Amino acid sequence: MAHTNEQAVAGTTSGLIELQETVTWKAKHLFKTRVMRVKITEMKKPILFTDEMVEGDFKSMKHEHHFKKVQNGTLMIDLFNFSAPYGSLGNVASKIYLTNYLKKLLEHRNNMIREYAESEKWRFVLQEAR
Repeated sequence: MAHTNEQAVAGTTSGLIELQETVTWKAKHLFKTRVMRVKITEMKKPILFTDEMVEGDFKSMKHEHHFKKVQNGTLMIDLFNFSAPYGSLGNVASKIYLTNYLKKLLEHRNNMIREYAESEKWRFVLQEAR
């Protein structure tokens, strides 16, 4: 996620994260450096994990990652739910801009995940986990 300068800066910052562990992300979004700490609240290897915001700019955020084996590989389904802060103003901003921004961000991230999974790059991630 070079375009946002996203970095894991605290908690589990390398390797594979586990249930009840946290990671704090720092990235530039919407002209500002933002920090968000998430916790893995559900883990059912290899079919599901869920991370939820503990601290950050959203009112709430829950991100479910589902994996299903299919004939030609693995299907990943992302369910991303969030609530914007600032009441009615935040709701309007979500409808006008934020929802689409986050959708594009997740699509970009998922394309990166696909690139790693479908090449030899995944080996680097697993080596870091050891």
